[in-house]
Amino acid sequence: MKISNLLVKPQQNPVYQNFTAEEAGWKHLNFGARLMQKGETWQFDTTEHEMAIVVLGGNFRVESDKGNWEISNGRKDVFSGIAHTLYLSRHTKFTLTATSETLDIAYSWVASERDFPPYLKQPHEAAIELRGGDNANRQINSLIQPGFACDKIVCVEVYTPSGNWSSFPAHKHDERIIDADGKLIEAELEEIYFYKFQSPQAYAIQQVYTYDRSLDEIVRAKNNEAVLVPKGYHPVAACHGYHAYYLNFLAGSDQVLTATNDPDHEWIYGTWKTQDTRLPLVTADMNV
Repeated sequence: MKISNLLVKPQQNPVYQNFTAEEAGWKHLNFGARLMQKGETWQFDTTEHEMAIVVLGGNFRVESDKGNWEISNGRKDVFSGIAHTLYLSRHTKFTLTATSETLDIAYSWVASERDFPPYLKQPHEAAIELRGGDNANRQINSLIQPGFACDKIVCVEVYTPSGNWSSFPAHKHDERIIDADGKLIEAELEEIYFYKFQSPQAYAIQQVYTYDRSLDEIVRAKNNEAVLVPKGYHPVAACHGYHAYYLNFLAGSDQVLTATNDPDHEWIYGTWKTQDTRLPLVTADMNV
C-alpha cells in the first residue's frame, strides 16, 4: 500500500482499501473497505480497538461473542438510502456474512481505552443536516455522532450535489485548544475522506492546507479513493454534473467535531440566501 500526496488509491482485490494508522503516518485511524459476494464471510477480532462498520450497499449478518445482528433493508448503494452502522467495542470476535448478492462495506478501527455496548444504528436514527447554502449546500448524515456511546470514533456521510462546495468555509481540527473558561474550541482529530460516485469519470477536488502553506496539496479524488487529512483545512468541490459522496471517519483527542474556521473565509457564514432544492439527496425511506 502506497500513499502519495495524501491520496490512497483502491486495490483490485475484494479488500479494495486497507491501511493502518502506521501506514498513514498518524496515531488513531485504521481503515478498510471490502466488496463481498453472497455467502462470503469475514472474521475479525477487534482486540484493543473499537470499530465501526458502515454499509455502503447490501445486507449482512454478524455473529459475535457480544451479540448477533442482521440487516435486511440495506440500501442498494450510497445514493439509494442511508447507512446502517454497526459499532463494536474492544475484544469482540465476530464473523460477518454477506446475505445480499453483493455487499459493500467500509470500516475503521481505533485503539481504545474504554468499553461500550455494541449497537446497530438504523438508517432512520441518523440525523440529517443540510449545511451551508447557495452552492456551498450539502447533506450530512450523522452515523456515529458526538455523544454516541463510544471512546474516540466519529463518523458521518456527506452528499455534495453536482457543482457544489463542501467542507466550506474551510475548517481545521489539528490542535486541542481550550479557551479561558475551559471550553473546548478545537479538537485534535485525524480524518479520512472516502469517496463514492455514480459514474467512473466523476471526481471531486479536495485541498488540504495549513494557514502558513507548509502543507498545501490539491487532490483529485475518484470513486473508491481515500484522502487523508492529518492536519490543516480541507475543502471539497464536486465536479459539475456528478453528485459526490464521501464517508468521514475521525478520531483523536475528543469524541467531537469541534473545529476552527479559516479566518480568511469565515465572513461567508451568514451570507447564503438560498437552499439547494436538490437536497436531501437521500433519505431513510429510500432503503429497500
